Amino acid sequence: MSEHRRKPPPPQGGGRASARRAAQQPTPGRRTAPPSSSAAPGRGRGDEARSTGRTDARRASQRAVGAGGRRRSPDAGPGGPGRGRRDNGRPTAKRVIDYPRAGKQGARRWIPSWKLVTGLTFTLAALVVGIVGVALAVVQVPSAQKASVVQKNVYYWADGKQMVVAGGGSLNRQIVPISQIPKSMQNAVISAENASFEKDWGVDPMGIARAVVKMAQGGETQSGSTITQQFVKNTYLSQEQTLKRKATELLISVKVGATKDKDFILAGYLNTAYYGRGAYGIQAAARAYFDKDCADLTPSEGAFLSATLNGPNLYDPNGGQGPAATAEKNTKRATDRWKWTLDREVQVGRMDAAERDKWVAQGFPKVQKPKPATNRAGQIGYLTDLADNYIVAHSRISKAELDKGGYQIHTTFDRDKVDGLAKSVEEVRKANIKPKVRDVDQFVQFGGASVEPKTGKIVAIYGGENALEHFTNNSDYTGVQVGSTFKPFVLAAAMTHGKRNPALGPQQSLSQRTLVSPDSIYNGNNKLTLRDYRGKVWHDQNGGEWHQVNDGDEDKGLITLRTAMQFSVNTPFIQLGMDVGTDLVQEAALKAGLDKDQLASLTPTFSLGTSAPSAIRLAGAYATFAANGKQVDPYSVEKVEKDGKVAFQHEEKSAQAFDANVANNVTDVLKTVVESGTGTSAQLGNRPAAGKTGTTDGNRSAWFAGYTPQLSTAIGMYRVDPNAKKQEFLSMRGVGGKPTIHGASFPAEIWADYMGKALKGQPVLQFDAPQPIGEKVYGDGASPSPSAVPSASPSATPSASASPSPSKSPSGSPSPSRTCGVFDRKCKPGHNGGTTTGGTGGPGDSGGTGGDTGGLPSPTPTRPSGGGLFGGPEG
Repeated sequence: MSEHRRKPPPPQGGGRASARRAAQQPTPGRRTAPPSSSAAPGRGRGDEARSTGRTDARRASQRAVGAGGRRRSPDAGPGGPGRGRRDNGRPTAKRVIDYPRAGKQGARRWIPSWKLVTGLTFTLAALVVGIVGVALAVVQVPSAQKASVVQKNVYYWADGKQMVVAGGGSLNRQIVPISQIPKSMQNAVISAENASFEKDWGVDPMGIARAVVKMAQGGETQSGSTITQQFVKNTYLSQEQTLKRKATELLISVKVGATKDKDFILAGYLNTAYYGRGAYGIQAAARAYFDKDCADLTPSEGAFLSATLNGPNLYDPNGGQGPAATAEKNTKRATDRWKWTLDREVQVGRMDAAERDKWVAQGFPKVQKPKPATNRAGQIGYLTDLADNYIVAHSRISKAELDKGGYQIHTTFDRDKVDGLAKSVEEVRKANIKPKVRDVDQFVQFGGASVEPKTGKIVAIYGGENALEHFTNNSDYTGVQVGSTFKPFVLAAAMTHGKRNPALGPQQSLSQRTLVSPDSIYNGNNKLTLRDYRGKVWHDQNGGEWHQVNDGDEDKGLITLRTAMQFSVNTPFIQLGMDVGTDLVQEAALKAGLDKDQLASLTPTFSLGTSAPSAIRLAGAYATFAANGKQVDPYSVEKVEKDGKVAFQHEEKSAQAFDANVANNVTDVLKTVVESGTGTSAQLGNRPAAGKTGTTDGNRSAWFAGYTPQLSTAIGMYRVDPNAKKQEFLSMRGVGGKPTIHGASFPAEIWADYMGKALKGQPVLQFDAPQPIGEKVYGDGASPSPSAVPSASPSATPSASASPSPSKSPSGSPSPSRTCGVFDRKCKPGHNGGTTTGGTGGPGDSGGTGGDTGGLPSPTPTRPSGGGLFGGPEG
């Protein structure tokens, strides 16, 4: 080293340098300080050492306080308290993970350093890679087809005897090689389901992330699965929604994607996927929807079939299960998806725009109607479909799993009652309906259902002539309006909530209302001016007054509600609905057991039956009255088993819909209908029965619903051409050689014949006697003057004011001479004093939108498969 850079020697004198050297020496107690050459004369060495030691120690302590903000122990290292040495003087071991961080105060002690974060990140990544690597090495691809074997389901009658072996595999899978699957079909599925299929590794992390974000934002639920993942799930795994199953799926998908050819995977997916209608695989699907081999599918048909993979229940144009899957809604949904798929193929380069335009110009492909298995002839097909619908709607068993089969399904159906109901319908049909003699007798349909009041068991249904020829189950939702069979719910609401006080606002408590007695008086005259509960005249959307008509334009004068029900007079019940509030009438119907999706909008005619509940729902709602107000949902399946284990078990749920006395009073009024009103043809000899007739405008439908303490049954009748391009309900005038068809005719006749046979041998039970309820109120236009009011009468002896000829007004629907009716979709409001079909009410009037009847015949009246009883969601 050069001389000029060498450090000079330290000075030997005293002063500051001496003090610093003294401070750096060990504690005085351990070593004696060396003598200083600059000591003042006259002091001894001991005094000098003690003085220097104390001074140096004091200065060192002061420097520590000034630098760290607090006093450090003499042996504290330069890094802070406890760093380098402990209190005993031995070295401190350095921590591997410095957390909480030493030398930091407050919140800073708990904030990890960047070194710690980086280290943990790399450690975690290495751990995940290691675990995945081991898992991929250990996991084995299961044997193909093990989880995709198609079996049969076994259905049992209520008594435990076997009904039929059907379902699961009615369209058995036929594996076809990729060479027989049209390239256009492959392109449609890849474009719609997984555009990156030919490039991905079997999983798509970005797709999964997009699906999670989409669901988090409340958008449409997406699976985020690739074609490889779906193939793995369909072929090797169960359909359970668990993290374990999903993790296994991802691992196997990665391994399959790395070891299997893309053609193998795509063919496997198309051959194992579920397309609906019991069809597993593309070959079965081509036969189910187009009755052709898959090799002959056009690009348009392939685009449609790819849509069914997105959820066959919602994309089968024939309809699916639940009110969201009607034929109309499904057709629109499938058409939109079909068009989107063709556009998507162009977008990803798998189809030319010119070819897309050609198929779009030809329109949506024609899909054939489903063909049930041959062993489901007669009523069996309707029964098994009803059971399947119930299982899917009320259990965790999906339609796809059910169609794979292997289940033992124990139903509530009573074989004798099912056969008896079918026989009663066919006897009436054979004796009266002759389509070869009268053209008007063509397309006549019957539907019915029978329910136990106290249990909710559906013991019998009539779905149509033959499930192999008529595919719509007429016992379930059909869109057919029920007419005056709806009036008992208006009466129940009036006895539960009461008539509103005209001086108060629309939302009135029970104490402010007046409960209504069946002996209350209302004006039964024809073309009565309708008023809201305040007495204000109700107007239609054109400003015209609403004048309600009666059947046959008959004037009935001032009558009790009992008599109005007895002869199905419209004007008292539409006004009663306004006085109570149609919202509360709706509430009563829902509490009784009707489905909200099957109810019309809340216009005044709501009280006259513009709703279209199924026969099952109507029978179940009437069963609530038979059970003293206890409501139990109808059901068709007791238990489902698979592999010796219970997969589903029905659990009864009931609620007290109405006070028992309300229900008993409704029953007592409906007894009058059967004993001496419009329903006399439904009498059961000495067995008491209660019921109500119903007919809709234009004679488009006719109903009879009634019950005994043991059984509730509803029978409907209507006309509809299933092959017509524009579906609509047809008039039944002239059917069976009769001028008009009413609920009192063929429906009541069928009801009585069936109930007589179904209850044969059972004890004759009486209904519970009703107790007085409510007050005698006077509706608008009625007078409390004794001379002007007919005397009330019990059910056994109807009111003296009643018409001596009930057949003149058998229902609440209009006669052929009427120009404007309750249900008439073509009626112009305000013409000739007829019914206006709407009117906008003030707040609380429970009126609907002006001009909306809320109950027009459905443009697609044929039942969406599984719609009524099992509506809800789902989907």
